[in-house]
Amino acid sequence: MDRGIYIAMASGQNIMSAQSVHANNLANANTTGFQTDFEQATTHSVSYGDGYKSRSYAITEGAGTNFSRGSMIDTGRDLDMAVEGDGWIAVQAPDGTEAFTRAGSLKISPEGQLLTGNNLPVLGNGGPIAIPPADKVTLGADGTITIQPQGQKVDVLSTVDRIKLVKPDYAQLTKGLDGLVRLRDGEESVPDASLRLQSGFLESSNVSPVDELTQIMSLARQFEINVKMMKTMEQNSSTAAQILRTS
Repeated sequence: MDRGIYIAMASGQNIMSAQSVHANNLANANTTGFQTDFEQATTHSVSYGDGYKSRSYAITEGAGTNFSRGSMIDTGRDLDMAVEGDGWIAVQAPDGTEAFTRAGSLKISPEGQLLTGNNLPVLGNGGPIAIPPADKVTLGADGTITIQPQGQKVDVLSTVDRIKLVKPDYAQLTKGLDGLVRLRDGEESVPDASLRLQSGFLESSNVSPVDELTQIMSLARQFEINVKMMKTMEQNSSTAAQILRTS
């Protein structure tokens, strides 16, 4: 059998992996704060002894994430926050480590914990933020959380904590399978006091549905070409076998 069939098969597998990346991007086109993932495959030449490098295998590589900003969506909700500029909201991942997100749709649990829309604890100066019973909760532009304690007058205010806003170098960031962004070295970040939040807004995903659909269609055509190549190689092998039987 022509070994080229394995090369075509490897290419097809990488195309399917690329399809899944673009399909996931498209599925999250309306997910708040979602960052588009890239896909990339490189070719590596294959040679046999001193022969000519006539064939190449495709190998998938992690190409990274598009950290460009999405557009601002006006919600008017007090606990909706969009990070201005290149900052991030620090949260506690399910494994207990520190992670970052730009999805600022916040809520307060029945236990008084400040959570993101997907139930991740928001970090403050000393860890996950807990909010005492209050008649009103206000988030300041610098992340400061101010409450009107339950049963108190409107002019009686108390500062509870401050949301941890960070601005790490993009070169040090990596996106996990859970959609959260972390520092590559696994260390905790340092708060950046210059960052600001915009109340009553959310940041949309930076996915371009048109671009993702175009890529999916292009990859589908490439996959069809690889399937045709495998069929052609199979026919060639069958024809060669018949010639050998009759000779």
